[in-house]
Amino acid sequence: MADDEDLYTALYTSRSREPFDDGALDALLRTSRAANAERRITGMLLYRGGRFVQVLEGPRRAVLELLDRIRDDERHSDVRVLIDGPIAGRDFDNWSMGFQPMQTPTEPPPPGFRDTFVDLDDRQHPSVVMRAARELSLWFRTRPDAAAASGA
Repeated sequence: MADDEDLYTALYTSRSREPFDDGALDALLRTSRAANAERRITGMLLYRGGRFVQVLEGPRRAVLELLDRIRDDERHSDVRVLIDGPIAGRDFDNWSMGFQPMQTPTEPPPPGFRDTFVDLDDRQHPSVVMRAARELSLWFRTRPDAAAASGA
């Protein structure tokens, strides 16, 4: 995205008040992608086990206004911003809110597999939360099938 001034990012977590299935997530993403494109917001959304983890990036005002809307959204509870601040460039510039449908695993998970976001809840150790959030964000930006997940 060109001509972005005052770029800002926020990584937040929240809990869903009601479970989301793939159909509900698809509907949420269709609406979000259209609204975010208008506001020049890009990012990445994860959902698992009733938990959202999302990275938002875009013009500062647009990101902060979206965070306010998310806090007021009845579908979310326990919204916590883990990382936020100005950025020099986008990490998800080709993403329009990436998504892959949930699937029931048929084989054992690979080493290092993350099936919870429990370390993002560690209120006693902020450095653990920051490390986990950054690692999660990095993994999604660099994995081989990132372009397919990005909707790009």
